[in-house]
Amino acid sequence: MNSSEPSQTTRRQFLKTSTVATLGGVIAAPGILGTKSSAASPGDEIRIGLIGCGGRGSEAAMNALRGDKNSTIHAIGDIYAEQIDSKLGHMKRDADLGSRVKVEDKNKFVGLDAYKAVLDSGCDVVILATPPGFRPLHMKAAVAAGKHMFVEKPMASDAPGVRSIMESVAEAKKKNLAVCAGFCWRYSSPQRALYEKIHNGDIGNLTSMYATYNTGFLWDRSSPKDITPLQKQLRMWYYYTWLSGDHLCEQAIHAVDWMQWAMKDVVPVKCTAHGGRQVRTAEKYGNIFDHFEIVYEYANGVRGFLFTRQQAGCANDNSATYFGTKGTGKDLGFSGTLTLDDKGERNWRYSGPKPIMYDVEHAEFFASLRSGKHINDGDRMATSTMVGIMGRMAAYTGQEITYEQALNSQEKLVPDNLTWDSPAPEVKVAMPGQTKFL
Repeated sequence: MNSSEPSQTTRRQFLKTSTVATLGGVIAAPGILGTKSSAASPGDEIRIGLIGCGGRGSEAAMNALRGDKNSTIHAIGDIYAEQIDSKLGHMKRDADLGSRVKVEDKNKFVGLDAYKAVLDSGCDVVILATPPGFRPLHMKAAVAAGKHMFVEKPMASDAPGVRSIMESVAEAKKKNLAVCAGFCWRYSSPQRALYEKIHNGDIGNLTSMYATYNTGFLWDRSSPKDITPLQKQLRMWYYYTWLSGDHLCEQAIHAVDWMQWAMKDVVPVKCTAHGGRQVRTAEKYGNIFDHFEIVYEYANGVRGFLFTRQQAGCANDNSATYFGTKGTGKDLGFSGTLTLDDKGERNWRYSGPKPIMYDVEHAEFFASLRSGKHINDGDRMATSTMVGIMGRMAAYTGQEITYEQALNSQEKLVPDNLTWDSPAPEVKVAMPGQTKFL
């Protein structure tokens, strides 16, 4: 070991925040907890464990390396060995960051239980980026292991999963573990400026909201290698509600989160919804819908309208509009505007810097570790996820669903103790008016 580097013991003291020893009645905690002025120095290496190395997971790992110059990728786990090799090769070839991808062969883990090995590999931070159905299980294990975590959106695919996430968030707070949510727009400079103005009353009192997430078809990763129904579902995970939560919860959850942000994370009282499978009906597309329309109603009378669609050859749109008693605010992705009704003209447009939000969320996450003032996005990430699931429940059943009903739903989609020999969950397409709320 280079004498200028911190010792292994010192590094672990800084980063293993799950251990708080009581000596002679005095609590001794690691510096990174923020209980001392000597928080982790910029030279301390932070080892990252990546759980789920698909496209989003591997990209998040690179965002993490850009977010902190002394972070390294230490371990990786996935259910496919070829996925690990492919993504590692891609990451290592990066001219600027490749040298910090330090995953030894002993720290490559394959299988449905790979997450356990990653957590036990000596990493300090984990990125949870598997299909959402697994997120509650993995977050619970990460909290128990005392890891700081970046938790990709959405955080669950069913209400029991959200309740588990809420329990893990509460436990993470007790252990002073950082939780950074993958709702990336909350780390976007234009959005931060826009929503600050909305919260400050620049458009008056909010009366209604309209958000869209209309896109084309997504990918088809079906493979002849997959023989059993479970293998086929895991390969095409996006198209199965138990794994993804449906595209309303997996992709359009960003639009849900925008509206929740505008509402200062107060949850809607109830919602009604439409939805169905009109175009994407082939068996390989599992049981998710290809379009939704949801109306959320809040206690103060505000209505939130969300349209989302994944159909090829249609007009696409990804934006949000907020109507107030004085004017209108528009979230246009990487810009934002405000218009005053009495003038009929734009009176504000964001014109500041636009750093890459994916990098910013990791930069702020790691900065919080080094300062000891840990980020914890846990409460809002859980409620935004639940509001998305609530909308899906209303569309699937055709019923008006309250938030309390949704949160307390007993419909459990994700099997316990899943192995490769487990039977695949039943593939049944919801029929509004026939599918029962559980």
